[in-house]
Formats: sequence, C-alpha cells, structure tokens
Amino acid sequence: MLLLRDELRHAATPGRNALTVGVFDGVHRGHRALIAQVGDEARATGLGRGVVTFHPSPVTVLHPEVAFSYITTLEQRVELLREAGADWVAVVQFTSELALVSAEDFCRMLVEDAGMAVLVVGEDFHLGRGRVGDIPRLREIGATLGFQVVTVPLVAGSGEDISSTRIRRALAAGEMEEVLSLLGRPYSLRGPVLHGDERGRTIGFPTLNVGVSADQALPPNGVYVTEVEVLGQRWRGLTNIGTQPTFDGTRRRVETYVLDFSAEVYDHVVRIELLHRLRAEQRFDGADALVQQIHADVEAARAYFQ
Repeated sequence: MLLLRDELRHAATPGRNALTVGVFDGVHRGHRALIAQVGDEARATGLGRGVVTFHPSPVTVLHPEVAFSYITTLEQRVELLREAGADWVAVVQFTSELALVSAEDFCRMLVEDAGMAVLVVGEDFHLGRGRVGDIPRLREIGATLGFQVVTVPLVAGSGEDISSTRIRRALAAGEMEEVLSLLGRPYSLRGPVLHGDERGRTIGFPTLNVGVSADQALPPNGVYVTEVEVLGQRWRGLTNIGTQPTFDGTRRRVETYVLDFSAEVYDHVVRIELLHRLRAEQRFDGADALVQQIHADVEAARAYFQ
C-alpha cells in the first residue's frame, strides 16, 4: 500500500483534516452535500477540508465485464470537487490489491497519512474489504484510532435518492432536464476542437468537431440545444451526437454548430452544456433535406432561449 500512502501524503495539507471518501463521479448534489458538511466540520474545529476520490471506479476493477462510462472525466471531477469547497483532493488509484484492504487498515492510513480527524459520509456508506465498514463499524474504528464519523442524509430528487447510477439512467434516456436537476448544473462535455471532414462548411453550417473521452457517458444520438464556452465566452449552439447517417457515417461524433460564431478554433478546448434534446438522429434523403431540417433546428434552438 506504499502507492496509496504516497498519494495521500502528497495531496493532503499538513495537520488534521475533515474529509470524505468515495468515487464522486459527476459531483452531483448529494456529493456536494457531503463536501458542504466537511466544510462545516472543518470550520467548527479548525481543520483542513479534503476529499479522497477513487479512480478508476471500483466497478471497472471488480467487474471488468460490466460496461462503464463516467459522468465526468477525472480532470473535471477534481475541478468540481475543488469548486465545491475542498482544500485538497487525493486521487487514489483503485486496484484489486486495494479492494482487499480492511476498513480498519484503510482508516489507519487516512489518519496517519492524511491527518483524518473527521470522516464525513452518507448514511449508506461502506468501506473496506467485503464492504464490512458500515457506519457502526466505522464508529468503532474511529473510537480506537481517534477520528469522528459524521453522517449526512441522502439527498433526494423527485422522490428518489440522487445517485450517479440514476444520473446515468436519465442521461441514457436523453432526459437532459432531469440530469440538470440531479447534478445541480447542466451536463457538459469538454474537449479539443479537431479537424473533421468539414462537410458542415459545404452545406452552410460549419461545426466544431469536439473530441471527448472515450469513457465519458453520452446521451442518445440526436440533436441538442446547447451552450458553448469557447475562447473564454459563452455562445448558444446546437450539438449533434451521432454517426452522420445521411452520409453513411459509422464513427460516433460530437459536432456543435455555434450560433452567430465564425472564428477558427482548432485545437482550442471547448465546453458544451447539453440543455435540451430536440430530436433523435435521422437519415435524410440527401444534403438538401438535411439542410432544411438544420434550419428548423436552429430556429427551435433560438426559440428555446427566448
């Protein structure tokens, strides 16, 4: 466990800390409630505020047969955790060896290498080999090792507890308004603008071909009303996720038409917020029919923002 201990020592601020532990994919409203409580505990006792996040997700290590995609990239996750109030974020590599560590041994490392004085967790939290480190067991360990366990009620939305799994389900259904409600912010994609086949230019709608991580979750193929952050400014846009079936495409792409924008931004990183699904992906009878539909999509997007 030398790697784990090094990761904790490198990330944690010196002294005693209040912290929370988990994957935190998406950094949704429930996650932010945990970090807010970490902040409350830290202010009350003069502690630092830390987050320990596992990457990759334990699902990919323990169940490699399960297809898994992330709501946020690791870089986005760390940024969001800091924005939520963490003084420091320790990214701990989850391995099959780490999965065998007992709850007590893991907590001991958090105390010795991350200065843990307060552990803030959700009511359904489990830690350690076999998930035997439930809240009562963690409180027993805390009494021995000298840390306090504080629990936070699960945050509900529309009558059901908010979870990363629930957000993935809504995202897979293209329910972007539901995703926004659960995350507390619009779902976003971020990546560099890549050179594509430039077919959009030939039909009067030049698009930004945005590269996104292969393991990031995407909503169903279709056309979405979006806001785009590019060159430090926000623009309204229309994003197509799909394979360009009208032109017999096979590779899934994320292409954004930015309204009233014409600058060249190849290799610049842009952020796309997916606000509303306009329609499913369609195959049209040639470029003229596609252009006619794009005009209608643009008008629908402008109407959305009015």
